[in-house]
Amino acid sequence: MRAIEIAGFGAPEVLRETQRPDPVPAAGELLIRVSASGVNRPDVLQRKGLYPMPPGVSDLPGLEVAGTVEAGSAADLAAAGVALGDRVCALVAGGGYAELCVAPAGQVLPVPAGLSDIEAASLPETFFTVWQNVFQIAGLVAGEWLLVQGGSSGIGVTAVQLAKARGAKVIVTTGSDDKGAACVALGADHAINYRTQDFVSEVLRLTDGRGVDVVLDMVAGDYIGRELQCLANDGRLALIAVQGGVKSEIDAGLLLRKRLTISGSTLRPRAVAYKTELARALRAQAWPLIEAGQVKPVIHSVFPAAEAASAHALMESSTHVGKIVLSW
Repeated sequence: MRAIEIAGFGAPEVLRETQRPDPVPAAGELLIRVSASGVNRPDVLQRKGLYPMPPGVSDLPGLEVAGTVEAGSAADLAAAGVALGDRVCALVAGGGYAELCVAPAGQVLPVPAGLSDIEAASLPETFFTVWQNVFQIAGLVAGEWLLVQGGSSGIGVTAVQLAKARGAKVIVTTGSDDKGAACVALGADHAINYRTQDFVSEVLRLTDGRGVDVVLDMVAGDYIGRELQCLANDGRLALIAVQGGVKSEIDAGLLLRKRLTISGSTLRPRAVAYKTELARALRAQAWPLIEAGQVKPVIHSVFPAAEAASAHALMESSTHVGKIVLSW
């Protein structure tokens, strides 16, 4: 099969097309013939040598794919609720940048009605992540306020739409007014340009001094102390990445007085059983929202798989709104 491998840690140019043996599904896995692969920040980190794959996982990058079911036992097909030849998308721990990819059966989902494979490939990583952190861990419910840092990212546009579809109010931060306008067009109630505005004072102004109930943060660093100031009493901060650094200084007294909760999580190393439960929740509660048109994939760019280096360069430029996808 054709695949994109990391020839050596470094700049996007270390990504190169190669030939690899076709993978063989083990018990509990399905083989997918991939037509599209999503590009995500963890792929960039892996390319730089900063995000090693878990033991036993393919060294090829790629955490989400869409295509057709090529092989799998009757039991595993039944467990996934799909048949040979069905169009599916899947969350994987690695190996997604290839024409063939094995995926745990529980992490395979049917392509939502009306979506192309390109659109479907943009779903798993962001939807699993947002559902886990915003709704299951942070417990956002209808009527509450959500602050999304980096609202125009793949994670951001997913969080905005799912939160709005489920009745929450949403504020985003972005690095430009144009990106903020794109988020508002997707349903965000307010957008803050963090380059020209102080997001703490703006959040408090927009919520009449109350603050937000949940913050979804992929920055960390000095953002965490400021985000605690943004939270209302009993607020929850869900941390999913550390793009701004791993060291933070917080006001522990504020944490106590406001009864705040800080949670952190990574999805890639979690057990298949855990991710299977997330997949079931998405199929039952998020997929109908997609099929009803209340939530939609946001695709910024599609690259031929052989141009994965260009896709990574775009990802690192942070000029995109939504997802970047490779086509096979």
